[in-house]
Amino acid sequence: MSLAAATAATARATTAAAQSHGFLSPTGVEIAFLLVGLVTFGAALVTVTTKQLVHAALWLVVTLGGLAVEYLLLTAEFIAWVQVLIYVGSVVVLLLFGLMLTKAPIGRSPDADSGNRWAALTVAVAAAAALVWVVVDAFRTTWVDLGGAPAGSTEVTGASLFQSWVLPFEALSVLLLAALVGAIVLSRKAKADAAPTPGARTVPGARNVPDGRSDKEGTR
Repeated sequence: MSLAAATAATARATTAAAQSHGFLSPTGVEIAFLLVGLVTFGAALVTVTTKQLVHAALWLVVTLGGLAVEYLLLTAEFIAWVQVLIYVGSVVVLLLFGLMLTKAPIGRSPDADSGNRWAALTVAVAAAAALVWVVVDAFRTTWVDLGGAPAGSTEVTGASLFQSWVLPFEALSVLLLAALVGAIVLSRKAKADAAPTPGARTVPGARNVPDGRSDKEGTR
């Protein structure tokens, strides 16, 4: 079967799936998608409004986990597990380690509120409205047949990634590698600037002075 015939068959299947039920007769998957979306939205609101940093990190886990469930309901299993492994399993754990290493306050922190809530709310609503408008306008007539073959499986996603999107994928890999090397160089430079001068000793109440000079000279 040619590519055009396969595309036409997929279009007919999605059109038939769209005509089989409308918005007034949702399926169980669509109801679950809506409920999980409401829970995820509530967790995201708590994440950005709480004044306890540890609670914000834990609610972020709920938010990212809800997004993973949404991907699973859309038959995008590969993206769902990437969401769990990278964001929930790495980013949030790194955030929690950062909170512990910096000795962040466990209870309520007054520094968690900058006083720009209305400006942040305006920007968030404008960004959400623009994103919804772009997505709805781009996929207005596109339907996902949740009862058919999984279009977001690991096999399908891998074939599409390494056949059609291999160049952007490699470009992104090089960009991440450059960012990693830059972070290492900057950290080494900052550590070298903070290191004491070789051959110098510390005099209490005075600057570091080289060996061979008296304490009196070092304190002047």
